[in-house]
Amino acid sequence: MKHLLSITDAEQDIFEILELTAKFKADPHGKKHLKNKTLAMIFEKASTRTRISFEVAMLHLGGNPLYLSASDMQLGRGEIIEDTAKVLSRYVEGVMIRAIKHEDVLLFAENSSVPVINGLTDKEHPCQAITDIFTVYEYKNSYNVKMTYLGDGNNVCNSLLLACALVGMDITVVCPEGYEPDQEIFKKALLYAKETGSNIEITSNVYEGVKNADVIYTDVWVSMGDEAEKLQRLIDLNDYQVNMELLKQAKPDAIVMHCLPAIRDQEITDEVMQSSQYAIWDQAENRMHVEAALLYKLLNK
Repeated sequence: MKHLLSITDAEQDIFEILELTAKFKADPHGKKHLKNKTLAMIFEKASTRTRISFEVAMLHLGGNPLYLSASDMQLGRGEIIEDTAKVLSRYVEGVMIRAIKHEDVLLFAENSSVPVINGLTDKEHPCQAITDIFTVYEYKNSYNVKMTYLGDGNNVCNSLLLACALVGMDITVVCPEGYEPDQEIFKKALLYAKETGSNIEITSNVYEGVKNADVIYTDVWVSMGDEAEKLQRLIDLNDYQVNMELLKQAKPDAIVMHCLPAIRDQEITDEVMQSSQYAIWDQAENRMHVEAALLYKLLNK
């Protein structure tokens, strides 16, 4: 694995990454494997968890995280992505990009001689999805479970489809018409599922989709960049809220997950966020440990 731009890049390495994550979580302040190495972190979008988790993970490994706002770089004045990638490759040992367009990250990686990690794009959020799979295993001690994702079939949903299929986890996406996940990614996930035995479904029926779920997952209804559609999205997704009544349709020991930030009493109620069934804060912490595993694997050459 040279880069992590999509979950598909981890096709042969997913279980190794998960095992490394467990080791780094057990001893986050262990050996300084990346001493004197630098990770450039380019942000085109605002961030809380991505920035802090990558910075701390890099520091735990003895490396140097370097925050770069795209607006403060020559990218913001028109320098082409190809030139920026070639120059940064001479300065640092790795690059993480939180970008607006997925195609820009692909183009950057094509012109980079150092590993590139997708910290989020409009198409995928691979670090988050690997974190989610790891968190589910922590709670259920198995990948043989059913995850139900409710709401907008966005970048997180796309990556979850691929990650679940790779490890053999069942996933049902529950969304209204017009909010389905990316069709190419869905087809790729089905191919993985044939090999692993994962069952993948997309439905608009909330209660059928949640039935017998081990994991209930949701994300914001209005992502960054979708603000102009806010009113319509709130109307269309109104019936897909994760609330206590919906949780009764899942298994009694089902856990609730959210990649954050959460808009309480919109896609998820405050009552659910405060309930004993949530795994959200462990999920948030695990981003740091997954990213430590990824940085170790990609930069420790």
